[in-house]
Amino acid sequence: MNKTVFSVLKWASVSGLLLLVFSCRRATPGLEIAQLVKTAEVQKYEGESSTTFPGKIKAASDVQLAFRVAGPILRFNTEVGEYVRKGQVLAEIDPRDYKLQYDATKAEYEQVTGESDRVIELYHRKSVPVNDYDKAVAAKQRIAALYHAHLNALNDTKLKAPFDGYIQKKFFGAHEIVNTGTPVLSMINNDYYEVNIDIPSSDFIRRESFEEFYCEADVYPGVKIPLELLDMTQQANYNQLFKVRFRMKPESDLSLAAGMSVSVTIRFTPGQAGLAVVPISSLFQKENKSYVWVYDTAKEVVGMHPVQIVELHKDGQVIVESDLSDGTVIVSAGTNTLKDGQKVRRLTPVSSSNVGGLL
Repeated sequence: MNKTVFSVLKWASVSGLLLLVFSCRRATPGLEIAQLVKTAEVQKYEGESSTTFPGKIKAASDVQLAFRVAGPILRFNTEVGEYVRKGQVLAEIDPRDYKLQYDATKAEYEQVTGESDRVIELYHRKSVPVNDYDKAVAAKQRIAALYHAHLNALNDTKLKAPFDGYIQKKFFGAHEIVNTGTPVLSMINNDYYEVNIDIPSSDFIRRESFEEFYCEADVYPGVKIPLELLDMTQQANYNQLFKVRFRMKPESDLSLAAGMSVSVTIRFTPGQAGLAVVPISSLFQKENKSYVWVYDTAKEVVGMHPVQIVELHKDGQVIVESDLSDGTVIVSAGTNTLKDGQKVRRLTPVSSSNVGGLL
């Protein structure tokens, strides 16, 4: 046989054999190797029992007091730092002009009231027309309003304490003239204090689990002072913190004051349902939502499962909200290369006590 013909036949046979081999390989799905994945088990989140934040004691009512009438200050009846009772007269405006105004209105009030009462009585006896009756009633109402306005102005020449507390500061001295609404002194309410703290968003989203609040003053270590939650801002500040205000009623045997430092403890309801702990490496994003791959141990396939991130921990763990049960096997690495329903091989976990796999 011609050598050239023999070479062509030989090449054709080899090519056909190679084509047959490649065709069989493509047509045999069993030859595909399943992807090897690392897994971890979901842990139930038991809930942090408490958390502590630094805070400051603040006067519950630190108010500036002003007269409701204008005039020269006649006298101050208190000194800075003095403890006063509710209703106690703190300062007085010279009442001279207001007393004259009140006396004149009082005389007119008594005269008009007497005349109006007589007309009203005659009307009830049907001795005067209804027009006279209406005028008498209107005149009595006008003079009564003017009388009480001047009486209030006279009473307002005395500035009284709105609550029990301490005089903090004076802004004017005796004989100085002040206008209506100009603060003349400030007071601190001693009945209650406020304690303010800033909490991160990770604790803000768990506000429904807040169970108990108390604080410990630096000057009284170990003494727990109960707190009452007043309010919480619904918008974070520039530092992504939320301000929380508490009310504190100090014990009678504790000498606390505004400005002292305290440690505020918030206790949570343990075992919050619907929370689980997973590795941060197990999370992946799709269409702005978070998921994990759940491993089906029977079928050896993975499936997408939605989760909602609640809190990130520094140890690489994440608290998520989902219906994942305790012990569920999830993929903990290489999550971005998988597909829903894909068959995988589970990497055998190495015991933490068998470092290097030598045992």
